[in-house]
Amino acid sequence: MLESIRKHTKWVMGVLFLLIIPSFVLVGIDANYFSGKSEVVARVGRTDITRDQWDNVHRQESDRIRAQSPGIDAKLLDTDQARYATLERMVHDQVLQAAAQKMHLLTSDARLARELHDIPQIAALRRADGTLDADAYRNLVAAQGMTPEGFEARVRHDLSVNQVMGRLVNTGFNSPAEADLAIGALLQRREIQVARFEPASYAAKVSATDTDLQQYYDGHKNQFQQAEQANVEYVVLDLDAIKAGITLNEDDLRTYYKENAQRLAGQEERRASHILITVDKDAPPAEREAAKAKAEKLLEQVRKDPSSFARVAREESQDPGSAVNGGDLGFFGRGAMVKPFEDAVYALKKGEISDLVETDFGYHIIELTDVKAPAVPSFETMRPGLEAELKQQQAQRKFAEMAESFANTVYEQPDNLQAVADKFNLKIHTATGVTRQPQLQAQGVLANPRFLQALFQPESVQSKRNTEAVELDATTMAAGRVIDYQPAMTLPFDQSKDKARQLYLADRSAQLAREDGQAQLAAWKAKPDSAKGLGAKQLVSRDQADNLPPVLVDAVLQAPIDPLPAWLGVDLGQQGYAVVRLERIAPREEQKPEVQRIEQQQYTQAWISAEAMAYYEWLKKQMDVQIKVDKPTALSANDE
Repeated sequence: MLESIRKHTKWVMGVLFLLIIPSFVLVGIDANYFSGKSEVVARVGRTDITRDQWDNVHRQESDRIRAQSPGIDAKLLDTDQARYATLERMVHDQVLQAAAQKMHLLTSDARLARELHDIPQIAALRRADGTLDADAYRNLVAAQGMTPEGFEARVRHDLSVNQVMGRLVNTGFNSPAEADLAIGALLQRREIQVARFEPASYAAKVSATDTDLQQYYDGHKNQFQQAEQANVEYVVLDLDAIKAGITLNEDDLRTYYKENAQRLAGQEERRASHILITVDKDAPPAEREAAKAKAEKLLEQVRKDPSSFARVAREESQDPGSAVNGGDLGFFGRGAMVKPFEDAVYALKKGEISDLVETDFGYHIIELTDVKAPAVPSFETMRPGLEAELKQQQAQRKFAEMAESFANTVYEQPDNLQAVADKFNLKIHTATGVTRQPQLQAQGVLANPRFLQALFQPESVQSKRNTEAVELDATTMAAGRVIDYQPAMTLPFDQSKDKARQLYLADRSAQLAREDGQAQLAAWKAKPDSAKGLGAKQLVSRDQADNLPPVLVDAVLQAPIDPLPAWLGVDLGQQGYAVVRLERIAPREEQKPEVQRIEQQQYTQAWISAEAMAYYEWLKKQMDVQIKVDKPTALSANDE
């Protein structure tokens, strides 16, 4: 069917045109007609969360994390667990939003204004007269991809939503006695002696016949599964591939040098001295006026005799860090000083003295003493860097133009990747043994779950056709095709014999260790004085496991303590068996007051978190929350 459509594309388009357009005229066009209806993956009350919304939010979240942490392993962001965590956050946000609306928890304009004023990045944009630099504010929120109106709506929304949990979180408390009791129980110490029965000690007693191995294989075939795998080829369109095909024009390169030489050379630095008369920004008006008058008198004095600036600074400046040096602040660049101070410094010429400059620290008199402009390197010196930067810029512009053509070519030539490789001068990569889940050693596109999912689509596997062009990130697309496919299978016995021998011997050794340990446990319980082979006495607790297996420590701390001493056996699985003699409960070491205070704070925080989680679960029931996607229960291969 698909093959017929591909061969008669124009004819099919004509028929569709004749069939569809009249229906549009008669019934109109619904907003979802072209986009299709995405699968609902969760529901909060009457609000649906669709798979498209989920994919978009997860992609945005992943892009944000990559931007903040460029060195992060991309595979960690695309696991089933990471995607499900994104869905849970979306549900969480929707539940709180619905609860805020139901409880009429609104945010007033005055509360919004106070919150915005308290954001340090916005507070720094205020001028000396208290007004906000609107252009700088607009640029600040634009850097986050938002308009001022959108940013303020987001803050208002967050404030309203935070009130839902805030009423609980901000009122939670515990008494010191409760905290001490709980922490004491949690970190209780127990004195024990342990005898380990390890499989390695029994390995020499185990042998395996072909019959034994065959029986083990037949009874444990799930251990001999081989995942489906494919041999594939693929092409990648990214900035590196585009840059490889870019040839720079010499004139363009020299023009770029002239336009950017100063920027590429580095930042200009300025050296200044100042005299500071301090006054708190919230001081009474009379106090501020007195400080200003004193500063004006000093300004008049140094204006009359500029050579006295250093002496006056030493005698009168209230900045202890610079006064001893005659007010000298050394060299600094933009961004090092508060904005009013920086603006004044960069408006001066060398040797000039400023008017009074008001900052949150008080009143400054500034003298610009030196300007250090970085030397501009020659064109030839900067050529490699210029070429790299200009190619990067051109490649970013060309990527957007080429992406659509790349996707079309992959689709229009579905039986091979040679056409798209020739058109865009791309290398065709090959890989063998590719699995549906990223493998531990996988790199690049083969570590990307979206690309692998496209490779293992039924049409790609069965018809060996190109995948669609898969967008891996903002500047990378890939397409591939399956050359050879092998479905999941149980490996035959002759291919599994070595593995069966290894597993059988390990299993039998662990079994002998367990049987011996259980026999010793019974004997020592009957005659405690006959116990030999127990290790030295040791204290264990949840925070001090003393290198013992977690399952053993858990068993010890959960064992009944009436009467003592007590005996218990612990099955360690493939690590064998342990017999434990529980001697006594040891009091916890006395903690320093500051440690006790920190522990109580941590316990209170944990208690509040538990209450908040319980409240959230109650809200979910009230909002009739349904998550229609199964929660991942096991790590994928690349996470193990």
